[in-house]
Amino acid sequence: MEGLVPIRIAVRQMRPEDAQAVADLSCQLGYPATAADVRQRFASIERHPDARVFVAQAPDPPIVGWIHIYGTYLLESDPYAEIGGLVVAEEARGQGVGGTLLAAAEKWAADLAYATVRVRSNVLRVQARGFYEHLGYEHIKTQNNFLKALTLSSRDSLGSKGQAT
Repeated sequence: MEGLVPIRIAVRQMRPEDAQAVADLSCQLGYPATAADVRQRFASIERHPDARVFVAQAPDPPIVGWIHIYGTYLLESDPYAEIGGLVVAEEARGQGVGGTLLAAAEKWAADLAYATVRVRSNVLRVQARGFYEHLGYEHIKTQNNFLKALTLSSRDSLGSKGQAT
């Protein structure tokens, strides 16, 4: 992708009508989603003042990337902003879209007084590591990531704010 010229984009907050384009981009990264899935998830994210989804809008195709950033609050560390996802269309990679989206997310985080931004990247995404390091991110650890599916009855016992009822 060397020698590609940066494309002109405008970064703006995601809107519900962007759901299909965001779903298509998510599939490119290996996270299958329908427009309905994205609309439902976005509606949940949109309710939180400490979370944003930005899209990169270009002339054609109109949406060539997205980034999700949110505040994280842990007992063991100061609050920080975390990148939940960053996707750039295959045809737009290497043209400055990812860096522009990341800069918008970092500005949002700084405006909310987060002192740091963190991002997790699958070790299989070798190019992503170089991308983040090139933009000033430091590799701080390698970790295991665990998942446990909960039964529906466990989810039903949580209140609207994730508190046990």
